[in-house]
Amino acid sequence: MADTHGYHDDKAAYLARLRRIEGQVRGLQRMVDEDTYCIDVLTQVSAVTKALQGVAVGLVGDHLAHCVRDAEHAADETTHGIIRRVNSTFVTPFDREDIYSLASGLDDVMDFMEEAVDLVLLYEVKKLPSELANQVEVIQRCAELTAESMPRLRTMSDLEEYWIEINRLENLGDKSYRRILAKLFSGKYEALEVMKLKDVVDSLEAAIDAFETVANIVEQIAVKES
Repeated sequence: MADTHGYHDDKAAYLARLRRIEGQVRGLQRMVDEDTYCIDVLTQVSAVTKALQGVAVGLVGDHLAHCVRDAEHAADETTHGIIRRVNSTFVTPFDREDIYSLASGLDDVMDFMEEAVDLVLLYEVKKLPSELANQVEVIQRCAELTAESMPRLRTMSDLEEYWIEINRLENLGDKSYRRILAKLFSGKYEALEVMKLKDVVDSLEAAIDAFETVANIVEQIAVKES
């Protein structure tokens, strides 16, 4: 079966929205070319930005609902495989306990992501706050950095920048989390919707924290092995 990437069923709707945004951008180009008043241009830029955010968050929601669960199951299988390999190997690159902790930490990241997916589906969340895209962006960057750092455990080299950057991203995630909570409790949402969305946001925040835990484990291993 062909990979549908999660948003296949709504592809026509997303393309239609993107075409409307494309028209807005062309309108912006005309406004600049015609020396339109600056504030009017900035207002249109804001409208385009908001429209793009809406598309991005929609894609994020669809991606979570369709793609992450399969990834989480694959992560579980990988974790179990690591543990089996460690148990059957007499000599390991570093302490077995550290390998267990590292594998478990990576598995926790995916568990929290799957939890967010389940909550979106079980709660039948129709619309996610646009600010949620910031959390997802932090998670994506943490995932990229973590993936890049794992091969470097072989030589224990050039790892310090990794855990420093993960710590910075975790702080950024905390700020985003607080802003989302402030919006949820601003009175613009129904009480039941606040409870649903807070659970989803909490799960994504836990995933970011889990990435920091992985980075801390890597730092401890590097210090121990240096």
